[in-house]
Amino acid sequence: MSRKVIFYIAFFVVLVIAFYVALTQVIPGFGEVKLPVVSRVQPFSFTNQDGQATTQRNVEGKVYVAEYFFTTCPSICPMLNTNMLKVYDAYKDEPGFMILSHTVDPDNDNVARLKWYADSLHVNTQRWVFLTGRKDSLYKAARNSYLLDDPNNNLQNISDQFLHTQFFALVDKTGRVRKIYDGLKKQEIEELKKDIKRLLNERSSGERFSNNLFGS
Repeated sequence: MSRKVIFYIAFFVVLVIAFYVALTQVIPGFGEVKLPVVSRVQPFSFTNQDGQATTQRNVEGKVYVAEYFFTTCPSICPMLNTNMLKVYDAYKDEPGFMILSHTVDPDNDNVARLKWYADSLHVNTQRWVFLTGRKDSLYKAARNSYLLDDPNNNLQNISDQFLHTQFFALVDKTGRVRKIYDGLKKQEIEELKKDIKRLLNERSSGERFSNNLFGS
């Protein structure tokens, strides 16, 4: 093979690499492997710490993290929300991001209790929302929408159930769960923060929440 041919091949390879690098700088997310779709969030309606209804309409077009906790938890919940605070601090000024924290103990975590808890964290409750509601609805959302617990547990008598999960669900702008994270692991919290940025930069496919409720 002549030097001229080798030169042209090398030049072409360099040109392709330079073009690819340029695209990664110009187009957000170009060249990245997209997060898979794990599930779709079903329509929901809960009550926030201010006594106002919160539905999927409130998170339309936003990236959000869903978690489950209870205010009197003496074990993993304080650690989970210490880690969630790191996520909140990273994106508290991002209008396209929210956190939805659902109680698993609605009999005790009423609106006033959630308000007290939110105030103790000193967070903006427009960004980080604390939710209560019917126990069966809260648990079904955890299992069927966010996949944070085994859906087969729904078959048990609701009064005998107590959901206690350490996992967070990351949801994209169209209500699709894209990944589940262990909220007690530092490495996964760092992954979560990076993936939030990826989804904020991801162009919406135009699909909406399950049942197309937003289009009605």
